Amino acid sequence: MIPNAALLSRAALACRAASLASIGLCIGLWLHAKTVDQDERGNAERRALFVGLWPPMFWLIGDTADDVSHRVTDR
Repeated sequence: MIPNAALLSRAALACRAASLASIGLCIGLWLHAKTVDQDERGNAERRALFVGLWPPMFWLIGDTADDVSHRVTDR
């Protein structure tokens, strides 16, 4: 395997892991938002929703890196 393709494959795996981790972080932040008082709850829920936007981005970056690594090895 070409070294760049191996690096891209590892980056794709790391991005997919970051995607799954950010799902867990979002759930954790959302559960934490339920435990804070009413004054801070809106900010905590916005933070959880903001982190909830990350998983698709990380997953698509991982898919793109994986596609590029397969193209490099197919040459």
